[in-house]
Amino acid sequence: MTDELDFITALRTIATTPAARGLEDDAAVLEVGGETLVLTHDVMVEGVHFLPGQDLADVAWKLVATNLSDLSAKGAKPVGVLLGHMLGDDDARFIKGLKEALEVFETPLLGGDTVAGTGAARSFGMTAIGVASHTPVPSRSSAAPGDELYVTGQIGAAMLGFEALRDGTAACSLAYRRPVPLLEQGIALAPLVTAMMDVSDGLLLDCWRMASASGATIQLDPAAIPVADPARFDECIRWGDDYQLLFTLPQGMAAPTGAQRIGTVAARSPSPLRLGDTAFADKTGLGYTH
Repeated sequence: MTDELDFITALRTIATTPAARGLEDDAAVLEVGGETLVLTHDVMVEGVHFLPGQDLADVAWKLVATNLSDLSAKGAKPVGVLLGHMLGDDDARFIKGLKEALEVFETPLLGGDTVAGTGAARSFGMTAIGVASHTPVPSRSSAAPGDELYVTGQIGAAMLGFEALRDGTAACSLAYRRPVPLLEQGIALAPLVTAMMDVSDGLLLDCWRMASASGATIQLDPAAIPVADPARFDECIRWGDDYQLLFTLPQGMAAPTGAQRIGTVAARSPSPLRLGDTAFADKTGLGYTH
């Protein structure tokens, strides 16, 4: 196997329970004792998801935030998290950032595991558990022709924050270091949307994923996409790490305040995604993949 897609394709032959949603979504949705639980798991690796030597308080915050962002895309309220921690330098800073994030987002730590390793980049994992605020729980696979596509905020701010942190400039790096999961917005949107996901790997790639999962084509309006740096528009829409919510509403439905309409959903064509007059037949180069 050569890449992430090949590996996930192989996993789909194993993950056959309906709760797994065909591994086509941000999270699993599990019915237990009359409750609808939403479960997600993310891993962060040094040198891939955060810079070597980066403040581990920020790393811990981001680990919490990225997991809770997946819950927000399902309209779920956090119940708690489980932590997988690789021991090393500055563990006290990690604990400080973890405590700060869990207090801000009112999410308890339920348990987890700690390990030690040598000669390798550090990695940290987290499982977030939530309870659905609305059923059916939104998916990324239910966008329908005629729907309108929205995003909750600016795209590309994390890219600029990463560059500021990497280069040690005076520019603000907060969007990259300490993203904020849009939990309240996700809960408010859940009863309204036809499809929803968070923007983690780049707007273009995540639009392609939504369109492909829905068996539709998404038509993006380049002039309508709110980016952090218009001079670097193409980079902003491919970079990722923004954790805005991407969602579709039936045509004519009023969008919540602050959401920006950036496109429409059409019947499936040979290209699942179009940006203005440019058609993308596959996802190569549209965003971040491992």
